[in-house]
Amino acid sequence: MQQPQLDYYDMGRGVVAFSSTRHGGCSTGNYAGFNINRYCGDNEDHIRRNREALCQLLGINDDCLIIPHQVHQTKVATIDEVFLALGTIERLAALEGVDALMTNLHDVCIGVSTADCIPVLLYDSEHHATCAIHAGWRGTVKCIVQKAIKAMTETYGTHPQLLVAQIGPGIHLDSFEVGDEVYKAFAQEGFDMSTISRRYPTTDEMVEKWHIDLPECNRQQLILSGLNPQNIRVSSVCTLQQSADYFSARRLGINSGRIFTAIIHKSNYEP
Repeated sequence: MQQPQLDYYDMGRGVVAFSSTRHGGCSTGNYAGFNINRYCGDNEDHIRRNREALCQLLGINDDCLIIPHQVHQTKVATIDEVFLALGTIERLAALEGVDALMTNLHDVCIGVSTADCIPVLLYDSEHHATCAIHAGWRGTVKCIVQKAIKAMTETYGTHPQLLVAQIGPGIHLDSFEVGDEVYKAFAQEGFDMSTISRRYPTTDEMVEKWHIDLPECNRQQLILSGLNPQNIRVSSVCTLQQSADYFSARRLGINSGRIFTAIIHKSNYEP
């Protein structure tokens, strides 16, 4: 089996942050080749082997590779020593309905799964705390990024102005066509629609549809939470347009693989 091919992000000393691509791994069909999400219909043996390959690459045990079951809400879970001591069934229960993870433990990889939704990674170098956020349009409307930063502030004493953020691969403005009800949902929550939306012609040139800029929505939330704009990086990857390299549910259907965007602070880092 080929080693997973990852896109790495520079988020700080001792930090390994990345998004997986479709390359490497052993999954097949619309899950090819690297998928570790257990909630999208992939073969369990392929998932297990892909997880093993990623853990080997990261130098961690499987128990330290943490992935929640996301439901497009705003629950943030803390991964601490108490969680790591749980059994398999208790762990699954604790990760049910969770769309963001945070931890200050070394050598624990936390991440979220996406296939057009927006993944956001945060790193607090002052407290060695990390966070991984799943921000689909529903989570973005509900301000999950701001809620995750608030949780980090309350739990670890994080100062938002010192955070580093990476917005990972997801669907971009040109590709994210939405219905009027989605546009209205953002407008009703007070978003500046002139900066995050635009009307595009459809295949029927007499009709125009709204498009939403999800990466920009989340970038604005980061700034509203106190982050320095210079500490925010945004991936140029549009998953719909680059579905040969990154999973896209709009292109492949929901029965397909998921990108894994994750972060880990390594204890054995050597500069």
